[in-house]
Amino acid sequence: MESLLCKTDKDLMSILSLDKPFQARIIRDNLIKGVTSFDEMTSLPKALRERLSKERGSALTGRIIRKEEADSTVKIAVSFPDGAIIECVRLSDGAGRYTACLSSQVGCAMGCAFCKTGTMGLIRNLTAGEIVEEFILLSLLGERISHIVFMGMGEALHNFTASIDAAMDLHRESGFDISFRKMTISTCGLVPGINKLTELDIPIRLAVSLVSADDDIRSDIMKVNRSYPLKELKDALLRFQHHQDRRLTLEYCMLSGVNTDRKSAEQLASFVKGLDALVNLIPWNPIPELGFRTPSEEEIRQFEKDLKSLGINYTIRRSKGRSISGACGQLATEARKN
Repeated sequence: MESLLCKTDKDLMSILSLDKPFQARIIRDNLIKGVTSFDEMTSLPKALRERLSKERGSALTGRIIRKEEADSTVKIAVSFPDGAIIECVRLSDGAGRYTACLSSQVGCAMGCAFCKTGTMGLIRNLTAGEIVEEFILLSLLGERISHIVFMGMGEALHNFTASIDAAMDLHRESGFDISFRKMTISTCGLVPGINKLTELDIPIRLAVSLVSADDDIRSDIMKVNRSYPLKELKDALLRFQHHQDRRLTLEYCMLSGVNTDRKSAEQLASFVKGLDALVNLIPWNPIPELGFRTPSEEEIRQFEKDLKSLGINYTIRRSKGRSISGACGQLATEARKN
């Protein structure tokens, strides 16, 4: 069953066998408002509402099958009609601002060694409509969501068209009206996708999971670096920044004994040189089967001290939602690639 989001009136008329364009507009407008039951779309004729309810049930294809909450973080598992399951998260900054962390794929093909999603392999891409459905389902939890990060399951730039179409739909003034400046796309360093995003010329924020500025180490733990090593990545980021003139975020997952020594700090300083970038330090969120260790507080403080001495602009993020496996790198579902 096909999602009704990110569709034109003509598309909706065809999918739902509608007679008139205004019926498609009514359905789209209701979905934007969070009305997911055809029975509640009272501007539609009663006979049409009854038919659509009988044929499709809900106006969404995704349904919440599990909800977990901790540390002001809410994680939901969403099941689609083909059996595909993803997880997405609603984050709170503690000051009344809520962010939707959306997945772009079921599983992930990138295989980063420190990330649980990578253990699934890539099962399939999500459609643009399915991505937007995540936003609606998270919004229905009861708080107004003002920011969006494409940082859930999958590599958004590996599913480029659907991710961008979803962003466009979420941005549309006549729709959800989320500013591009309040959206962030995260990538593990997929250079062709970064280049396409540069060409697209929309003011969406970019975050890059860097993890290490040493080619050998990064290639060991992030397969993407074998195809697009650090020099190619930095060149792409320089092009993006020259075009957009916006600060980048470099996500630095701290792995004890791997990327937290003085040499790693110096290599990071070398990579950052010439970029307007904020380094976001993220102590690794535990995933027992992956074999890494979270740095001790002493190790973290020493690395911070090294970064300060090298003049690196950084912040440290203490991930919320660890206890419900809703933090960075912890999202995964029961489905596995065959």
